[in-house]
Amino acid sequence: MASLKASSGQSALHRTLCAVVRVTALFLALAACLPRCTECAKTSNIVLIVTDDQDVQLGGLTPMKKASALIGDAGVTFSNAFTVTPLCCPSRSSIFTGKYPHNHEVRNNSLSGNCSSPAWQKDSESLAFPVYLSKNGYQTFYGGKYLNQYGKKEAGGVEHVPPGWDQWNALVGNSVYYNYTLSVNGKEEKHGDDYNKDYLTDLILNRSLHFLDDRSPQHPFFIMLSPPAPHSPWTAAPQYQKAFGDVKAPRDGSFNKPGKDKHWLLRQPVNPMPESSVNYLDDAFQKRWQTLLSVDDMVEILVKKLEDLKELNNTYIFYMSDNGYHTGQFSLPIDKRQLYEFDIRVPLMVRGPGIQAKQTLPAPVLNIDLAPTILDIAGVNLTQVNMDGQSFLPQMAPSLRNGTARSFFLVEYTGEGHPSEPACPKLGPGLAHCFPDCTCEDAFNNTYACVRTLTGCNLQYCEFADSEAFVEVYNLTSDPHQLENIVKKVDPTLLQTMNQRLIKLQSCVGSSCRDNSKY
Repeated sequence: MASLKASSGQSALHRTLCAVVRVTALFLALAACLPRCTECAKTSNIVLIVTDDQDVQLGGLTPMKKASALIGDAGVTFSNAFTVTPLCCPSRSSIFTGKYPHNHEVRNNSLSGNCSSPAWQKDSESLAFPVYLSKNGYQTFYGGKYLNQYGKKEAGGVEHVPPGWDQWNALVGNSVYYNYTLSVNGKEEKHGDDYNKDYLTDLILNRSLHFLDDRSPQHPFFIMLSPPAPHSPWTAAPQYQKAFGDVKAPRDGSFNKPGKDKHWLLRQPVNPMPESSVNYLDDAFQKRWQTLLSVDDMVEILVKKLEDLKELNNTYIFYMSDNGYHTGQFSLPIDKRQLYEFDIRVPLMVRGPGIQAKQTLPAPVLNIDLAPTILDIAGVNLTQVNMDGQSFLPQMAPSLRNGTARSFFLVEYTGEGHPSEPACPKLGPGLAHCFPDCTCEDAFNNTYACVRTLTGCNLQYCEFADSEAFVEVYNLTSDPHQLENIVKKVDPTLLQTMNQRLIKLQSCVGSSCRDNSKY
């Protein structure tokens, strides 16, 4: 009986000692892991710079020497970045929501086109990516142009601050450089024409620097800067108003070429262009570059600030434009809104943790991919987010994520202009954005949808919603400037395949927009 008790006592002691050993081992293992786990758990900061109308096809990055060195050379440049619609408000709505226009339903820059309308605010703005960032503990700052109709009385006025933003410095209306109104956290703030106090590109930069100084270091931050450059009225900072004095718009490719086999809108410009139009577009081209020099300074100053704060190595910096631009292509003097490469291709550079320097990646990336990529970096579960785009973090930082690039995608646009309004009597009703010599940049039936594919074949297939059911097809390998519409030369089987892809993409929602295997 005594031996039995002794045996039981020894067993209890053995169990206690084993438990102590296990707890001690677990504690030591956790202690050894702690520095590494803390480092892994540190959430990255994010900066997003979105310019207005900056092309990439016609040399739009040429003035950006500092940005190219500090972002592109320090990280990745995407050689095939696209907007899914070549116009400001629909494109920006896609950036915020991660959705194609047919899902966020912003059709153009007007309130009637759903730009910053009460319906947009209720249905889409409440699900934009800043809302998720805020819920994940990010401190958020916005500065610059938001949506073209933002701040108008019919859109809720300056009092309306979209959800998800801690600091809000948004421009009322469209891009300008001086003499504007801001909504500063819901209060009206008027600005004049004093360069030192009012130049919008510099003002939003300076306020973002103050935000960085005043932030709580315990939380990650997200900064979005949306300068007006290089959008009209192309007002450069005083120190840059004589820059690029000898620069003219590129004369190669489709410059001043007739759009003879294209949609009727591209057949209406005078060809060759009048000298007055050429002089006008050359002046615009030069001034656009001048305005970008202040954006280049913005990048340099912001990077230096992050470095001083010892935050640069833990910050992703994105640089992108809302759409491309043209200056004389197919005899259209200046604008965007067209389906061609010069209007739908955009610059995209990114640097940040896990991204190797001096990369150029050919994988197609869309503006609808920005939101899911930013949320992916922030640690948001993307399966819980209803977006059409996909994260491109796996492409630029494969050590952090696994993923596959898409094979093809949709580009869509709804034309402006009313069939009964004679915007240009010489050409008849239905046109919009016309120049004095009756060269018009848009029309009510300049409404199209395209499938753009870069894998297998470098092809673009587009259908217009007009009485002609007009179709344009381009082989961009043999014809990179899209000079010849080959719709009558292509195998009908290929046309049928592209048509079926287009039909499915035009009704896709969420994951069905990303899974090319279903097409």
